[in-house]
Amino acid sequence: MGRTSARGRRNAVRAARTAAGMTQAELAEQVGVTRQTVVAVEAGDYAPSVYLALAIARSLGGTVEGLFGSEAEAGRAAGNATGTSE
Repeated sequence: MGRTSARGRRNAVRAARTAAGMTQAELAEQVGVTRQTVVAVEAGDYAPSVYLALAIARSLGGTVEGLFGSEAEAGRAAGNATGTSE
């Protein structure tokens, strides 16, 4: 399932990335940002632009809604990325 940061933004990026077998550095390179940006997005400390969110979703084979949507959607995205269902 997604993580909750101190700022409370939930997402399923880390779960989807690890399910895809990618490192933070590999994802960063694919979407054109630094690894530190990926770390901040995964932690919920940085809200990506629409363009970055789309690039992340495409790289991970998901949707923006699935990766950055509500808590329920974040859980579904993580389950779909790992081949499990809720």
